[in-house]
Amino acid sequence: CQLLVYPGAFNMTTGPAHWELLQRGRAVDNQVYVATASPARDEAASYVAWGHSTVVNPWGEVISKAGSEEAVVYADIDLQYLADVRQQIPITAQRRVGLYSVSAVCDA
Repeated sequence: CQLLVYPGAFNMTTGPAHWELLQRGRAVDNQVYVATASPARDEAASYVAWGHSTVVNPWGEVISKAGSEEAVVYADIDLQYLADVRQQIPITAQRRVGLYSVSAVCDA
């Protein structure tokens, strides 16, 4: 996986506190680009969204971000940079599968 895309509509309380923080965390945790899409803020609506659609690189840096208004967010997704980050911190190569197992659970 190289890019995770999340829709979201954080409110005016959780948005300022958590919106960008969670995106940056997922990008670093998974060594991927993260793109999030949020509705623009409409103060007259019954639910007021924080807005701020964002793109974060695998190092956790915000590379493109909208404000609270309606906007289109553009960003370059550099797959060589992604490969470089994964080489610098090889989290997938450091798995200790001898210590645990991952299995799928299917509902029957």
